[in-house]
Amino acid sequence: MLVHPQFDPVAIQLGPFGIHWYGIMYLLGFSLFLILGRWRIRRGNPAGWNKSELDDLLFYGVLGVILGGRLGYVFFYKPEYYMADPLAILKLWEGGMAFHGGFIGVLLAMWLFAKKTSRRFFAVTDFIAPLVPLGLAAGRMGNFLNGELWGRVTAPEHFWAMIFPQARNADLHAVNAHPELLNWLQGENLPRHASQLYQFALEGVLLFVILWVYSRKPRQTGQVSALFLLGYGLFRFIAEFAREPDDFLGLLHWGLSMGQWLSIPMILLGAHLYWWSSRPIARH
Repeated sequence: MLVHPQFDPVAIQLGPFGIHWYGIMYLLGFSLFLILGRWRIRRGNPAGWNKSELDDLLFYGVLGVILGGRLGYVFFYKPEYYMADPLAILKLWEGGMAFHGGFIGVLLAMWLFAKKTSRRFFAVTDFIAPLVPLGLAAGRMGNFLNGELWGRVTAPEHFWAMIFPQARNADLHAVNAHPELLNWLQGENLPRHASQLYQFALEGVLLFVILWVYSRKPRQTGQVSALFLLGYGLFRFIAEFAREPDDFLGLLHWGLSMGQWLSIPMILLGAHLYWWSSRPIARH
């Protein structure tokens, strides 16, 4: 039986100040964005970009991720809680970020950047799409290092089952609600999917490989962006079957999680955008 290594969330302690693993993963994600972006610029793929614009893109993107991610969590997951205490929205140190909110925030930031630089919106998103997945992978690795966002309960005989000591209270609650799980207890814990690693592999590494290979050849404007929407939405939808839904939400209609419901529009928009960008008229 695998057991979560129980990493200290603080990677480096400097007196009263601590550098957390999650912060390091954010920094790694932004650094990979710059490294990969400069690689593409040096090879002229696509043509017409320079390092100064890449730096500006990162600045806009960071603002979009932070503001959109926070507001997305507020409105998608806990609107009643934050409407009752609006000042709590500012308490970022307490956690609470949503990918889909961050994604919307980045789209708005890229729209502003496109307007400022007189570029086509989808030309901008096509450029950044292959640069994003490894940053997502870094974020999921941060979740794993912190031992948070663990997966759903799975049978102990499965070789991938992992014990998350941090999930003790959730495990005991699950046993109380479903006594048939009592035989699966390992001490005071239930075996679970390491869904953070599934998301790391699917939404991060695999999506990066697909987009990086696909974007190496010239594509119609919007196609790379469409593939990102399709790929992320599909991989997130699949991974959510192994991820424990938020305890304050649970599963919603038709047994789907909030993450899955938010991924469905991405899949549909991605399919429509790919069709639209592939039309003969779109080539002119």
